[in-house]
Amino acid sequence: MDAANSILRAIAYFDVFRYPVTAGEIFLFMDRPISHAALCAELDHLLETKKIFRLGEYYSLQNEPGLEQRRILGNNRAMGLLLTAHRIGRTLYKFPFVRGVGISGSLSKNYADPDADIDYFIITSKNHLWIARTFLHALKKLSFLAGKQHWFCMNYFVDEEALLIAEKNVFTATEVVTLKPVCGAKGLQSFYNANLWAIDYFPNHAPIAFAETRRKPFLVKSFLEKLMNNRLGNSIDNALMRITAKRWAKKEENHQLNSKGNPLALIAGKHFARPNPEHFQKKIMNSVEERIQRIENDVLSNESSAHFFRSEIM
Repeated sequence: MDAANSILRAIAYFDVFRYPVTAGEIFLFMDRPISHAALCAELDHLLETKKIFRLGEYYSLQNEPGLEQRRILGNNRAMGLLLTAHRIGRTLYKFPFVRGVGISGSLSKNYADPDADIDYFIITSKNHLWIARTFLHALKKLSFLAGKQHWFCMNYFVDEEALLIAEKNVFTATEVVTLKPVCGAKGLQSFYNANLWAIDYFPNHAPIAFAETRRKPFLVKSFLEKLMNNRLGNSIDNALMRITAKRWAKKEENHQLNSKGNPLALIAGKHFARPNPEHFQKKIMNSVEERIQRIENDVLSNESSAHFFRSEIM
């Protein structure tokens, strides 16, 4: 794949979210190394041929000036919402068996719509994921009383036994390299080290090192972990997994949708609880390919028109 196609793919990915990107962001999300001078030259050529458009300091597949303002407003909103996300994330880390908390989703890309959720990526200790998840979702149930449930979207859990992301593609690689750490540097570093394959997709990203912040031990957390770190605790964890998996299977069977209109679907296992990639993830990947195909078809169409015009002259 040449540099121009690599640039187009980077822009196309974020174009799915109507998010124009800077030259620096294009560089980070290209799938091949490139010099700054070469990147600028390729961008200029793509602008001249109208394959991409410039909106202020941003680049897009769409010649829609409103996207620039949309991004600026979304970035500004994210600055405030990230403060809230970090505060809540520190609270989530105090729960039993939680070993790492990161911010994912659109907020991890420094963007927030007016009705944005706060998405969290949670790492738990081995064989205690479902106990941790149940405690955390009890907190989320309480958040409904305050109408703040969209601040507690804990939709991706893995434990220390299953840190490797099963699906390796541009979507999951983007989520890995943009994950914003909150608490649990050791757990987050282990997760990142288990998914170094993501750098194969984005070789211009520098390796990530998570710095631990010293915190006082949480006595209630320690007490509950000692209480359930045994055979009985493992049995409880297994029972919670079966109950949740059965409930979610019924939701998927009934084609229930979430507040965003996406199907409710959870893949559940002893060491993970995550969204079904057949839904949102697959939809995004298909949208990227459609955009690339559209660009290629436009190029072929223009080449055919030019050939026909030359033939008519001759």
